[in-house]
Amino acid sequence: MDRRLIKEAKLLMNHKNVTMKRLTLYIGGLFFLTLGVSLSIQAGLGVSPVSSLAYALVLTSGLSIGITTVLANILFILVQIILSKRMDIKDLMLQLIISVVFGFFMDATLFLVQLLPTPESIVLRCVYLIISLFVVSAGLIGYFTAKLPLMPYDALTYVISEQFKIKFSKAKITGDLINVFVAAIMGLVFIQSFGAIGIGTIVAAYFIGKILGWMISRFQEPLQQWVSQNEKVIL
Repeated sequence: MDRRLIKEAKLLMNHKNVTMKRLTLYIGGLFFLTLGVSLSIQAGLGVSPVSSLAYALVLTSGLSIGITTVLANILFILVQIILSKRMDIKDLMLQLIISVVFGFFMDATLFLVQLLPTPESIVLRCVYLIISLFVVSAGLIGYFTAKLPLMPYDALTYVISEQFKIKFSKAKITGDLINVFVAAIMGLVFIQSFGAIGIGTIVAAYFIGKILGWMISRFQEPLQQWVSQNEKVIL
């Protein structure tokens, strides 16, 4: 009996250890993701498609990027409900909590980035943009490797894929294009410019996937091994 209890206790401890590692990867991934977005905002060349709607709301409303990020994610949750015609309260509440954490990180990282020298020249702005691509990709690999609940935008992509019977990659492109289109229209209507959309948006849309693929091939397996190294059956 004692041996069985010891085994169960060790298994529970291992499970908690793995869970903590996943949370560390997840929270770290979200932080680096927001840091990368903040760097792209500071670069002033246009933000990534995922963040374009939230930043367009900043430019047209004057609200903080954290608040507009939460508002944009609430919109993504509502679109999920409309398309799927169902409401999983637990899943939606998790997405809302993640949105609030992500919004908090957005405000915090933008504050930190604004402490850096303001990029005045086009060269320095390009440097900020390039760094942002790698930081966003680093955040994404941690976020995806953790295998924890998806943020509303990614969950919406899965819903689009399922409801319209298209590949996830095509659903992602469709979602990005709609996001960019709406952000561009908002900019033209309220501030008579594309605002959040620029050459940086196109660069991010093309290169983040490639950089992420390169990082996955080199770092995802070691990260997975680190997470699961204590996840074993104790005899």
